[in-house]
Amino acid sequence: MGSIFDEIIDRKNTKSLKWDYCRQRFGKDDILPMWVADMDFKSPSPIIEAIIRRAEHGVFGYTEASEKLSDALAGWMKNRHNWRIDNKWIVYSPGVVTSVNTAILAYTNPGDRILMQTPIYYPFYSSIRDNERELVVNPLKKNNGYYEIDFDDLENKLADNVKLMIFCSPHNPIGRVWKLCELEEVLRLCKKYDVILVSDEIHSDLVFKGHKHIPINSLAEGIHKKCITLVSPTKTFNIAGLSVSAAIIPDLELKSGFKKFLNKNGSNMLNIFGLTAAEAAYTSCEKWLGELLEYLEDNLNILVEYFQSNIPQIKVIRPEATYLAWLDCNDLPVPADKLKEFFVNKAGVGLNDGITFGKEGYGFQRLNFACPRKMLLEGMERIKKAVQALYI
Repeated sequence: MGSIFDEIIDRKNTKSLKWDYCRQRFGKDDILPMWVADMDFKSPSPIIEAIIRRAEHGVFGYTEASEKLSDALAGWMKNRHNWRIDNKWIVYSPGVVTSVNTAILAYTNPGDRILMQTPIYYPFYSSIRDNERELVVNPLKKNNGYYEIDFDDLENKLADNVKLMIFCSPHNPIGRVWKLCELEEVLRLCKKYDVILVSDEIHSDLVFKGHKHIPINSLAEGIHKKCITLVSPTKTFNIAGLSVSAAIIPDLELKSGFKKFLNKNGSNMLNIFGLTAAEAAYTSCEKWLGELLEYLEDNLNILVEYFQSNIPQIKVIRPEATYLAWLDCNDLPVPADKLKEFFVNKAGVGLNDGITFGKEGYGFQRLNFACPRKMLLEGMERIKKAVQALYI
Protein backbone atom coordinates (compact mmCIF):
# COMPACT_ATOMS: atom_id res chain seq x y z
CA MET A 1 0.00 0.00 0.00
CA GLY A 2 1.39 3.36 -1.04
CA SER A 3 1.82 6.41 1.15
CA ILE A 4 0.60 9.94 0.54
CA PHE A 5 4.27 10.89 0.73
CA ASP A 6 5.09 8.77 -2.31
CA GLU A 7 3.41 11.28 -4.63
CA ILE A 8 5.86 12.96 -7.00
CA ILE A 9 4.93 16.63 -7.14
CA ASP A 10 6.37 18.78 -9.92
CA ARG A 11 7.69 21.84 -8.11
CA LYS A 12 9.31 23.50 -11.11
CA ASN A 13 7.98 26.87 -12.19
CA THR A 14 6.55 27.52 -8.72
CA LYS A 15 9.30 29.98 -7.70
CA SER A 16 10.78 27.20 -5.60
CA LEU A 17 14.25 28.05 -4.29
CA LYS A 18 15.05 24.35 -4.30
CA TRP A 19 13.92 23.54 -7.84
CA ASP A 20 13.83 26.74 -9.89
CA TYR A 21 17.19 28.23 -8.98
CA CYS A 22 19.55 25.32 -9.56
CA ARG A 23 21.54 27.19 -12.19
CA GLN A 24 22.15 30.08 -9.82
CA ARG A 25 23.14 27.74 -6.97
CA PHE A 26 24.91 24.93 -8.80
CA GLY A 27 25.71 26.24 -12.28
CA LYS A 28 23.32 23.96 -14.15
CA ASP A 29 19.62 23.13 -14.35
CA ASP A 30 19.64 19.38 -14.90
CA ILE A 31 20.36 18.21 -11.35
CA LEU A 32 18.30 16.57 -8.63
CA PRO A 33 18.16 19.11 -5.76
CA MET A 34 18.50 17.51 -2.33
CA TRP A 35 19.73 20.46 -0.34
CA VAL A 36 17.66 23.29 1.18
CA ALA A 37 15.57 22.19 4.17
CA ASP A 38 12.07 22.07 2.81
CA MET A 39 10.20 18.89 1.95
CA ASP A 40 8.97 17.64 -1.41
CA PHE A 41 5.62 16.71 0.11
CA LYS A 42 2.31 18.53 0.14
CA SER A 43 1.48 20.27 3.38
CA PRO A 44 -1.32 18.70 5.46
CA SER A 45 -4.84 19.05 4.06
CA PRO A 46 -6.13 21.07 7.07
CA ILE A 47 -3.52 23.74 6.33
CA ILE A 48 -4.33 23.86 2.61
CA GLU A 49 -8.07 24.02 3.33
CA ALA A 50 -7.63 26.79 5.92
CA ILE A 51 -5.61 28.87 3.46
CA ILE A 52 -8.21 28.37 0.72
CA ARG A 53 -11.01 29.46 3.06
CA ARG A 54 -9.10 32.56 4.07
CA ALA A 55 -8.21 33.37 0.43
CA GLU A 56 -11.85 33.11 -0.61
CA HIS A 57 -12.70 35.94 1.79
CA GLY A 58 -10.88 38.22 -0.63
CA VAL A 59 -9.69 40.93 1.76
CA PHE A 60 -6.10 40.73 2.99
CA GLY A 61 -5.53 43.72 5.25
CA TYR A 62 -3.17 44.20 8.17
CA THR A 63 -3.35 41.49 10.78
CA GLU A 64 -2.03 40.27 14.12
CA ALA A 65 -1.64 36.87 15.67
CA SER A 66 -4.81 35.85 17.47
CA GLU A 67 -5.22 34.54 20.99
CA LYS A 68 -6.52 31.38 19.36
CA LEU A 69 -3.14 30.84 17.70
CA SER A 70 -1.34 31.38 21.01
CA ASP A 71 -3.70 28.90 22.68
CA ALA A 72 -2.93 26.41 19.92
CA LEU A 73 0.83 26.86 20.27
CA ALA A 74 0.65 26.57 24.05
CA GLY A 75 -1.44 23.40 23.72
CA TRP A 76 1.04 21.96 21.24
CA MET A 77 4.00 22.61 23.56
CA LYS A 78 2.17 21.05 26.50
CA ASN A 79 0.90 17.96 24.68
CA ARG A 80 3.93 17.27 22.55
CA HIS A 81 6.82 18.52 24.69
CA ASN A 82 5.39 18.53 28.23
CA TRP A 83 6.10 22.24 28.62
CA ARG A 84 3.44 24.52 30.03
CA ILE A 85 3.89 28.01 28.64
CA ASP A 86 1.96 31.21 29.28
CA ASN A 87 0.51 32.92 26.20
CA LYS A 88 2.05 36.16 27.49
CA TRP A 89 5.51 34.72 26.86
CA ILE A 90 4.93 34.43 23.09
CA VAL A 91 6.23 36.95 20.56
CA TYR A 92 5.65 36.26 16.85
CA SER A 93 8.16 37.01 14.12
CA PRO A 94 8.55 36.14 10.42
CA GLY A 95 11.18 33.47 11.06
CA VAL A 96 13.78 31.95 13.35
CA VAL A 97 16.66 33.72 11.57
CA THR A 98 14.82 37.03 12.02
CA SER A 99 14.47 36.20 15.71
CA VAL A 100 18.15 35.32 16.08
CA ASN A 101 19.12 38.66 14.53
CA THR A 102 16.60 40.44 16.74
CA ALA A 103 17.99 38.78 19.89
CA ILE A 104 21.54 39.74 18.92
CA LEU A 105 20.53 43.38 18.43
CA ALA A 106 18.39 43.45 21.58
CA TYR A 107 20.77 41.79 24.01
CA THR A 108 24.28 42.63 22.78
CA ASN A 109 26.33 45.54 21.45
CA PRO A 110 28.77 45.82 18.53
CA GLY A 111 31.99 44.03 19.39
CA ASP A 112 30.34 41.68 21.91
CA ARG A 113 31.26 38.01 21.79
CA ILE A 114 28.64 35.46 20.70
CA LEU A 115 29.19 31.70 20.87
CA MET A 116 27.93 28.92 18.59
CA GLN A 117 28.60 25.18 18.49
CA THR A 118 29.99 24.24 15.11
CA PRO A 119 29.30 22.89 12.54
CA ILE A 120 26.01 24.82 12.60
CA TYR A 121 23.25 26.24 10.40
CA TYR A 122 25.10 28.68 8.17
CA PRO A 123 22.82 31.80 8.34
CA PHE A 124 23.81 32.18 11.99
CA TYR A 125 27.33 33.15 10.91
CA SER A 126 26.08 36.22 9.05
CA SER A 127 23.70 37.01 11.92
CA ILE A 128 26.78 37.55 14.07
CA ARG A 129 29.21 39.08 11.60
CA ASP A 130 26.80 41.35 9.76
CA ASN A 131 25.70 42.77 13.10
CA GLU A 132 29.35 43.51 13.93
CA ARG A 133 29.62 41.04 16.79
CA GLU A 134 32.58 38.72 17.42
CA LEU A 135 32.11 35.02 16.66
CA VAL A 136 33.29 32.49 19.24
CA VAL A 137 33.10 28.79 18.34
CA ASN A 138 32.73 25.75 20.58
CA PRO A 139 33.34 22.91 18.08
CA LEU A 140 31.38 19.74 18.73
CA LYS A 141 33.47 16.61 19.34
CA LYS A 142 33.00 13.72 16.91
CA ASN A 143 33.61 10.31 18.48
CA ASN A 144 33.23 7.46 15.98
CA GLY A 145 30.59 9.38 14.08
CA TYR A 146 28.74 10.58 17.19
CA TYR A 147 28.83 14.26 18.08
CA GLU A 148 29.00 15.50 21.66
CA ILE A 149 29.44 18.85 23.38
CA ASP A 150 32.97 19.67 24.51
CA PHE A 151 32.00 21.06 27.89
CA ASP A 152 35.55 21.90 28.98
CA ASP A 153 36.02 24.05 25.90
CA LEU A 154 32.51 25.49 26.30
CA GLU A 155 33.24 26.64 29.84
CA ASN A 156 36.57 28.16 28.85
CA LYS A 157 34.92 30.08 26.02
CA LEU A 158 31.89 31.26 28.04
CA ALA A 159 34.20 32.45 30.80
CA ASP A 160 35.98 34.73 28.33
CA ASN A 161 33.37 37.50 28.27
CA VAL A 162 30.81 35.82 25.99
CA LYS A 163 27.50 37.70 26.14
CA LEU A 164 25.16 35.37 24.24
CA MET A 165 25.09 31.74 23.10
CA ILE A 166 23.14 30.47 20.09
CA PHE A 167 22.08 26.89 20.82
CA CYS A 168 20.67 24.54 18.16
CA SER A 169 18.32 21.88 19.56
CA PRO A 170 17.90 19.50 17.77
CA HIS A 171 21.15 20.38 16.08
CA ASN A 172 21.42 21.25 12.40
CA PRO A 173 23.28 19.78 10.51
CA ILE A 174 24.33 16.83 12.69
CA GLY A 175 20.84 15.87 13.92
CA ARG A 176 21.65 15.40 17.61
CA VAL A 177 18.81 15.43 20.14
CA TRP A 178 20.45 16.68 23.31
CA LYS A 179 20.01 14.63 26.48
CA LEU A 180 18.70 16.02 29.76
CA CYS A 181 22.15 15.99 31.37
CA GLU A 182 23.61 17.91 28.40
CA LEU A 183 20.87 20.53 28.51
CA GLU A 184 21.26 21.00 32.26
CA GLU A 185 25.01 21.50 31.91
CA VAL A 186 24.56 24.08 29.15
CA LEU A 187 22.14 25.97 31.39
CA ARG A 188 24.43 25.70 34.40
CA LEU A 189 27.37 27.16 32.51
CA CYS A 190 25.31 29.96 30.98
CA LYS A 191 24.07 30.91 34.44
CA LYS A 192 27.56 30.71 35.92
CA TYR A 193 28.92 33.18 33.39
CA ASP A 194 25.71 35.24 32.99
CA VAL A 195 25.30 34.37 29.30
CA ILE A 196 21.97 34.83 27.53
CA LEU A 197 20.90 31.60 25.81
CA VAL A 198 19.00 31.71 22.51
CA SER A 199 17.77 28.22 21.59
CA ASP A 200 16.77 27.46 18.01
CA GLU A 201 14.28 24.57 18.31
CA ILE A 202 12.74 24.72 14.84
CA HIS A 203 13.31 20.96 14.30
CA SER A 204 11.89 19.94 17.68
CA ASP A 205 8.86 18.15 16.21
CA LEU A 206 10.93 16.07 13.79
CA VAL A 207 12.42 13.58 16.26
CA PHE A 208 12.83 9.86 15.58
CA LYS A 209 11.95 6.86 17.75
CA GLY A 210 14.09 6.35 20.82
CA HIS A 211 14.76 10.05 21.29
CA LYS A 212 12.89 12.82 23.10
CA HIS A 213 13.22 16.54 22.57
CA ILE A 214 13.25 18.56 25.78
CA PRO A 215 12.76 22.33 25.39
CA ILE A 216 15.73 23.76 27.21
CA ASN A 217 13.61 26.63 28.50
CA SER A 218 11.35 24.12 30.27
CA LEU A 219 14.33 23.43 32.55
CA ALA A 220 15.53 27.00 32.80
CA GLU A 221 13.29 28.46 35.50
CA GLY A 222 15.12 26.74 38.31
CA ILE A 223 18.53 27.07 36.71
CA HIS A 224 18.87 30.05 34.38
CA LYS A 225 16.16 32.56 33.48
CA LYS A 226 18.07 34.34 30.72
CA CYS A 227 16.84 31.95 28.07
CA ILE A 228 14.60 32.32 25.01
CA THR A 229 13.25 29.57 22.75
CA LEU A 230 12.58 29.92 19.03
CA VAL A 231 10.02 27.62 17.40
CA SER A 232 8.09 27.47 14.15
CA PRO A 233 5.68 25.15 12.32
CA THR A 234 7.46 25.80 9.02
CA LYS A 235 9.86 22.84 8.95
CA THR A 236 7.40 20.41 10.51
CA PHE A 237 4.52 21.10 8.14
CA ASN A 238 6.44 22.27 5.04
CA ILE A 239 5.23 25.87 5.06
CA ALA A 240 8.58 27.70 5.04
CA GLY A 241 7.37 30.09 2.34
CA LEU A 242 4.65 31.40 4.67
CA SER A 243 7.12 33.01 7.10
CA VAL A 244 5.82 32.51 10.62
CA SER A 245 7.58 31.69 13.89
CA ALA A 246 7.43 32.39 17.60
CA ALA A 247 9.88 33.38 20.31
CA ILE A 248 8.95 32.06 23.76
CA ILE A 249 10.41 34.44 26.36
CA PRO A 250 9.32 33.91 30.00
CA ASP A 251 11.50 36.76 31.34
CA LEU A 252 9.59 40.04 31.00
CA GLU A 253 12.70 42.19 30.62
CA LEU A 254 14.09 39.97 27.85
CA LYS A 255 10.70 39.91 26.16
CA SER A 256 10.41 43.70 26.25
CA GLY A 257 13.86 44.14 24.71
CA PHE A 258 13.11 41.61 22.01
CA LYS A 259 9.81 43.26 21.05
CA LYS A 260 11.45 46.70 20.96
CA PHE A 261 13.97 45.66 18.32
CA LEU A 262 11.45 43.55 16.39
CA ASN A 263 9.30 46.66 16.04
CA LYS A 264 12.30 48.88 15.31
CA ASN A 265 13.28 46.67 12.36
CA GLY A 266 9.73 46.50 11.03
CA SER A 267 9.62 42.74 11.51
CA ASN A 268 6.51 42.69 13.68
CA MET A 269 3.99 42.40 10.83
CA LEU A 270 3.22 38.84 9.74
CA ASN A 271 1.77 37.17 6.67
CA ILE A 272 -1.95 36.53 7.08
CA PHE A 273 -1.60 33.11 5.41
CA GLY A 274 1.30 32.20 7.70
CA LEU A 275 -0.84 32.90 10.74
CA THR A 276 -3.74 30.94 9.24
CA ALA A 277 -1.48 27.99 8.44
CA ALA A 278 0.15 27.99 11.88
CA GLU A 279 -3.19 27.83 13.65
CA ALA A 280 -4.34 24.93 11.49
CA ALA A 281 -1.00 23.16 11.99
CA TYR A 282 -1.11 23.30 15.76
CA THR A 283 -4.76 22.31 16.04
CA SER A 284 -5.43 19.77 13.26
CA CYS A 285 -2.25 18.14 11.94
CA GLU A 286 -0.83 15.84 14.62
CA LYS A 287 -2.02 12.68 12.84
CA TRP A 288 -0.35 13.83 9.62
CA LEU A 289 2.88 14.47 11.53
CA GLY A 290 2.84 10.93 12.92
CA GLU A 291 2.57 9.53 9.41
CA LEU A 292 5.31 11.87 8.19
CA LEU A 293 7.72 10.76 10.90
CA GLU A 294 7.18 7.10 10.02
CA TYR A 295 7.87 7.83 6.35
CA LEU A 296 10.95 9.90 7.13
CA GLU A 297 12.37 7.24 9.42
CA ASP A 298 11.82 4.59 6.75
CA ASN A 299 13.62 6.86 4.28
CA LEU A 300 16.46 7.27 6.76
CA ASN A 301 16.77 3.52 7.31
CA ILE A 302 16.87 2.95 3.54
CA LEU A 303 19.46 5.70 3.11
CA VAL A 304 21.77 4.38 5.83
CA GLU A 305 21.54 0.80 4.55
CA TYR A 306 22.07 1.89 0.93
CA PHE A 307 25.23 3.82 1.70
CA GLN A 308 26.61 1.05 3.90
CA SER A 309 25.99 -1.58 1.22
CA ASN A 310 26.70 0.36 -1.96
CA ILE A 311 28.75 3.47 -1.13
CA PRO A 312 30.79 2.58 1.98
CA GLN A 313 33.28 5.31 1.14
CA ILE A 314 30.65 7.80 2.33
CA LYS A 315 29.60 7.44 5.95
CA VAL A 316 26.18 8.63 7.06
CA ILE A 317 26.10 10.37 10.44
CA ARG A 318 22.68 9.07 11.41
CA PRO A 319 20.49 11.93 12.67
CA GLU A 320 18.32 11.52 15.75
CA ALA A 321 16.05 14.28 14.43
CA THR A 322 15.50 16.47 11.33
CA TYR A 323 15.29 15.15 7.76
CA LEU A 324 18.90 16.04 7.02
CA ALA A 325 21.70 13.49 6.71
CA TRP A 326 25.28 14.60 7.41
CA LEU A 327 27.53 12.73 4.98
CA ASP A 328 31.20 12.17 5.81
CA CYS A 329 32.96 12.13 2.43
CA ASN A 330 36.52 12.33 3.71
CA ASP A 331 37.35 8.82 2.45
CA LEU A 332 36.52 9.73 -1.15
CA PRO A 333 39.48 10.39 -3.46
CA VAL A 334 38.08 13.88 -4.05
CA PRO A 335 39.54 17.00 -2.42
CA ALA A 336 37.14 18.51 0.10
CA ASP A 337 37.00 21.80 -1.80
CA LYS A 338 35.93 19.89 -4.94
CA LEU A 339 33.13 17.86 -3.36
CA LYS A 340 30.34 20.21 -4.39
CA GLU A 341 31.61 20.15 -7.97
CA PHE A 342 31.83 16.35 -7.89
CA PHE A 343 28.28 15.84 -6.68
CA VAL A 344 26.88 18.38 -9.14
CA ASN A 345 28.83 17.49 -12.28
CA LYS A 346 29.48 13.78 -11.79
CA ALA A 347 26.46 12.64 -9.76
CA GLY A 348 23.94 15.22 -10.90
CA VAL A 349 22.70 15.98 -7.38
CA GLY A 350 22.70 19.25 -5.49
CA LEU A 351 23.64 18.96 -1.81
CA ASN A 352 24.68 21.47 0.83
CA ASP A 353 28.45 21.80 0.94
CA GLY A 354 29.62 21.06 4.47
CA ILE A 355 32.13 23.92 4.57
CA THR A 356 29.26 26.42 4.68
CA PHE A 357 28.45 25.11 8.17
CA GLY A 358 31.93 26.00 9.40
CA LYS A 359 35.43 24.61 9.01
CA GLU A 360 34.34 21.51 10.94
CA GLY A 361 32.15 20.69 7.91
CA TYR A 362 35.16 20.40 5.61
CA GLY A 363 34.81 17.09 3.76
CA PHE A 364 31.08 16.74 4.53
CA GLN A 365 27.86 17.23 2.60
CA ARG A 366 24.28 17.60 3.86
CA LEU A 367 21.53 15.62 2.11
CA ASN A 368 17.79 16.27 2.50
CA PHE A 369 15.88 12.96 2.52
CA ALA A 370 12.40 14.49 2.93
CA CYS A 371 11.26 13.45 -0.52
CA PRO A 372 9.27 10.64 -2.15
CA ARG A 373 11.12 7.34 -1.90
CA LYS A 374 11.50 7.02 -5.66
CA MET A 375 13.31 10.37 -5.70
CA LEU A 376 15.55 9.36 -2.80
CA LEU A 377 16.52 6.11 -4.54
CA GLU A 378 17.27 7.97 -7.74
CA GLY A 379 19.54 10.39 -5.91
CA MET A 380 21.43 7.61 -4.16
CA GLU A 381 21.79 5.67 -7.42
CA ARG A 382 23.31 8.73 -9.06
CA ILE A 383 25.78 9.11 -6.20
CA LYS A 384 26.68 5.41 -6.36
CA LYS A 385 27.47 5.54 -10.08
CA ALA A 386 29.58 8.68 -9.67
CA VAL A 387 31.57 7.15 -6.79
CA GLN A 388 32.08 3.87 -8.64
CA ALA A 389 33.46 5.81 -11.62
CA LEU A 390 36.19 7.20 -9.37
CA TYR A 391 37.69 3.72 -9.03
CA ILE A 392 37.60 2.61 -12.66
